[in-house]
Amino acid sequence: MNKIKLNKEKKQEMISTIKDYFLNERDEELGDLASSLILDFIVEELAPEFYNQGVYDCYKYITDRNEDLLSLQIY
Repeated sequence: MNKIKLNKEKKQEMISTIKDYFLNERDEELGDLASSLILDFIVEELAPEFYNQGVYDCYKYITDRNEDLLSLQIY
């Protein structure tokens, strides 16, 4: 499977979001390095599960719509 890739701007935005979360929810100030390592962990270890669930949900949706399409046949 291909690795999930983020562009530079999106990665920086996510790092800022992680820093904000830790500051607001845990009253901890994280630097860019710590936030970047957390983001790397999420992307490498957790994101594939979310991605795969999205692929499955899409497959299920398309499959259900295809069955609906077959109901339009005239007998």
